[in-house]
Amino acid sequence: MPEYQSGFGNSFETEALAGALPVGRNSPQKVALGLYAEQLSGSPFTAPRASNERSWVYRILPSVGNVGRFEPVDAGLWRSAPEPTLHLPPGPLRWDPVPLPDAPQTLIGGVHTITTAGDVATHTGMASHIFLITKSMENEYFYNADGEMLFIPQEGSVRFRTEFGIIDTEPGEVAVIPRGVKLRVELLGGPARGYMCENYGGAFTLPERGPIGANCLANPRDFLTPVAAYEERDGIAASLYVKWGGALWRTAIDHSPLDVVAWHGNYAPYKYDLRRFSPVGPVLFDHADPSIFTALTSPSETPGTANVDFVLFPERWLVTEDTFRPPWYHMNVMSEFMGLIYGVYDAKPEGFVPGGFSLHNSMTPHGPDADAFEAASTAELTPRKLSGTMAFMFESRIPQRVTEYAANLAGRQENYLDCWRGLKRQFVS
Repeated sequence: MPEYQSGFGNSFETEALAGALPVGRNSPQKVALGLYAEQLSGSPFTAPRASNERSWVYRILPSVGNVGRFEPVDAGLWRSAPEPTLHLPPGPLRWDPVPLPDAPQTLIGGVHTITTAGDVATHTGMASHIFLITKSMENEYFYNADGEMLFIPQEGSVRFRTEFGIIDTEPGEVAVIPRGVKLRVELLGGPARGYMCENYGGAFTLPERGPIGANCLANPRDFLTPVAAYEERDGIAASLYVKWGGALWRTAIDHSPLDVVAWHGNYAPYKYDLRRFSPVGPVLFDHADPSIFTALTSPSETPGTANVDFVLFPERWLVTEDTFRPPWYHMNVMSEFMGLIYGVYDAKPEGFVPGGFSLHNSMTPHGPDADAFEAASTAELTPRKLSGTMAFMFESRIPQRVTEYAANLAGRQENYLDCWRGLKRQFVS
């Protein structure tokens, strides 16, 4: 079973073999056990201490000695911003779950882009993807130079075998793989389907709590980073794939790049159990803004305005008096990509199912469907628990452009707007 270290943003140290990690220094003249010292930087060298990210790794071969010439390869349905504009009319969009394919498909071919936002070259914005995996990567390795990846399994369990250690995830958990971290993705049992946010901008961090204070929401102790676990495979015929500049590249390698025997630093992959999110909310009347459900945020240069927010809608109690309890009708300057991991979303009890997803773009009106409005307007307002549900949202300051693939999916619900057709005129003068 994988082992983990607890805490968010900590400076960790871990070694798979005793004595492999240098003490009191980063780059001795000769590293113990004949290892090579290498630094992986997730921020500029001169970034302020609070946002400076780097780790020192001690590996069997340095990364530069393990690659040859790169050649471009077909990225399949993985797209990056900016994409050619597809002129879908503005309005709410929703899709049914995309079925898993019958053919063998690893992560490399299993990422299907739904929306893109911003510009991968300038490290602004993000992309929303689904992933469909029916086969483990064997002699394939990958890293993303364009952005960090937030994986959200929805069906099936996934192992992320990274150069920093092993992360196992199941539906209800997420894994974050920082930019540049090498990995191999394996299935733990049957096929896997889920969502992925590719964050081109600043690394995900915990949001400020403001008046909430020191506790609740996503607590730092619940984030888990793997301990060192190296892989020594020589003389293999393998491929290293790299996503760089919005394109996919490949080079032949004969040695596993997951060969880090020891490491220390604060730039490393991690996992989080969404069921440990401690929600807060109003306890007398009215709503708080949905920002209180933010688990992780990628900040922008504008204070209070996110490049991407990762927002959760978990189990919680509804207790407010004289209040319309579902999410209100709304137009938002931010763009909202939403998915459902399991259960029922209270504002859309019909048509929005686990594995499905929706997009409400910048200044696109949205809110509860007609049935949800009628039920919430007439319900007896006793304390009620929303149980067995987990929805999420990728919310960005940048409008999200729908890819041609997503626009032409058979599961795009052409009748989505009909869910509001039943809203009746209530006005009485």
